[in-house]
Amino acid sequence: MLHIPCPVISAEEDARDIHRQRGQFLARQDRWEDLVAEMARADLARDATPAGMPVAELLCFGARADVVMAVEHALTDENAAGSTPLISGIEALEHMLADHPACACRAVTVAQAHMDIGWTWRGTVTAAQVPEDNREAFEAHFDRAAEILSPYREQSSRSPLIRAAFCALHGRGAGTTDELVRDYETLIDLHPDNPAPMRSLGAYLSPRWFGSREKLELEARRTAARLTPNWGAGGYAWVMMDALADDDAACAQLDREFFIEGLHDILDRRPDQHTVNLLAAWCAVSLGRQMSGHARADATRTAIAGCCDWIVRGFMTEMHPLIWAHAAQGFDNNISIGSPRRFASAGETVALRTIRSVFDTEISAGQRILFTADGPVTAPL
Repeated sequence: MLHIPCPVISAEEDARDIHRQRGQFLARQDRWEDLVAEMARADLARDATPAGMPVAELLCFGARADVVMAVEHALTDENAAGSTPLISGIEALEHMLADHPACACRAVTVAQAHMDIGWTWRGTVTAAQVPEDNREAFEAHFDRAAEILSPYREQSSRSPLIRAAFCALHGRGAGTTDELVRDYETLIDLHPDNPAPMRSLGAYLSPRWFGSREKLELEARRTAARLTPNWGAGGYAWVMMDALADDDAACAQLDREFFIEGLHDILDRRPDQHTVNLLAAWCAVSLGRQMSGHARADATRTAIAGCCDWIVRGFMTEMHPLIWAHAAQGFDNNISIGSPRRFASAGETVALRTIRSVFDTEISAGQRILFTADGPVTAPL
């Protein structure tokens, strides 16, 4: 009844994997000169994947991936805090940096590795739920990252790669909200086609983290105004997305019409299938399943969940299961995935159920739904 292409690896996932694997390969081969040169070139040229992910950040992620994953595995196995997997990898990166202390790309890689490890210790639970030892490890890694990055503050005003690292430092909550906003505003303006910093800004400005609903609303509108040539009203939607997920007050007070206008503007400007699947899954699953009993908030969630209908009908040509699987988990970047195949299969189940519901009327009338390169069409059985 429902026929939709489902690539094993989407074009966006493939592009990201190529650059991550390139960074990982060069780091494993100890070819740091080549890696640094490629990172610097990509950063200067603002090279990005089709959905806007910066190539320099992907290379940087690949370069530190082995070190961070070793710590993740060690902590999962409940090894002692002083065990070799927890310290040997980051020590090797520190030695590499010590040999080239004035290299910004090396500094960013090591600082980001420290922050990744810090988050592995902390997790994404509320501050009150973090054990004392874990909190101390988190803070120690972030303190070291701040120390590494401190010489590059001025240079970060010209480099999205470096400024992104300064923005990531705000995860520890050490700066003021105004400082957080200034760092993210600079990063967003350096590379406005990348939606990730807008989403992070909104998440950090939510009351769950370091902001308030009033500050969140203000900065979402300011971002939309600055980026009107790039995104129309889309800047407002990008900033608000991750702040809405489980905040009744934010949902209740949302400018619903402006937000939905932003979704339209995003897809009018970037109708690639990664973005289409991301927005459809976020509307229907990440937000649509969070009903809380708060009347005004749930009315907003229902209205936005309904946007999945026109997104699927108007823009979708293929299904990306991994995006739907992540949507079902609230797009938690720190989620532990035991089996990628089962994770993708779960996402496919969620996606098919959701997409089928969009076409309930047609399917109940005995028609098939065929997704073509131009979108879905109906056909008789």
